[in-house]
Amino acid sequence: MIHQDNNSSKQRLQMYLAQFIKTAGEPAILKRSLKVSLIVGTILMFINHGDKLLSSNIDATLVIKILMTYCVPFCVSTQASVSATLQSRNKAA
Repeated sequence: MIHQDNNSSKQRLQMYLAQFIKTAGEPAILKRSLKVSLIVGTILMFINHGDKLLSSNIDATLVIKILMTYCVPFCVSTQASVSATLQSRNKAA
């Protein structure tokens, strides 16, 4: 019985992840996440790395850190949008 429950849980997780990824790829969600990333990422980038940019002390490590600064708000916005969308759709069903 436990083995069957594990398979059932695994299948539910796989179905949820597939639905999550599909929803995350929707144009409206990607557009929203990109906007949030550009606005919030730019603010964070200047807060965290502005001094190095102004001093022209730019190296590969700084570039990677700046790119990661934009990735974080993109991921957070995507996760929040997908979760809200899926919850709304489940309530409507």
